[in-house]
Amino acid sequence: MTSCDIPGLKVPRSRFPDPEQDLPQQGSEARLVLAGGCFWCVEAVYLAINGVTRVESGYAGGSAETANYQAVGSGTSGHAEVVDVHYDPSKVSFGELLKVFFSVAHDPTQLNRQGNDRGTQYRSAVFYETDEQKQVTEAYIRQLDAAGVYPEPIVTRLEPLDAFYPAEEYHQNFAARNPYQPYVMAAAAPKVEKLVANYPDRLKPEYVQSDNDQ
Repeated sequence: MTSCDIPGLKVPRSRFPDPEQDLPQQGSEARLVLAGGCFWCVEAVYLAINGVTRVESGYAGGSAETANYQAVGSGTSGHAEVVDVHYDPSKVSFGELLKVFFSVAHDPTQLNRQGNDRGTQYRSAVFYETDEQKQVTEAYIRQLDAAGVYPEPIVTRLEPLDAFYPAEEYHQNFAARNPYQPYVMAAAAPKVEKLVANYPDRLKPEYVQSDNDQ
């Protein structure tokens, strides 16, 4: 695993377009399953967002028999590394979480890779549970492509969520538990820093920087 960023982003993250379509902010809990490269990085970003109640790293897109780190890492199991994001729709919307996914959490223009992490297990994908999730995501991808926020087309796949398989326990909350691990320092921490810098109104209180932290 190696560091990656979004070098082709053509607009500041703080001015990244809001989704023109979104899901109703109703109910007490909803979920969104996302694949954007190494799940350590994506998990770290979503744990910082206010309204997110739980994030679990895992695998989707393949069978239960090969839903383990060794098999998935071979790139032959069909799975992607994913994060299962549970959130309170009254505090943060589906569309707002998509905005973070496309602007901070990963580079959606890289096909079956993130930086030097290569293979279908690192593909960009949204695993949808409902037709409404699929429609909102498709509309947002069209919106971003039409706005030209990236120099290349977005290659994010939309795949039905047939099953989510939790990853091994040592992968859970990995960045927070291993802040000085080289990959975390090179890839996960900078993404969280970008989230903090560009979306301060979306953060949990413990991530909000005071004037003394500036």
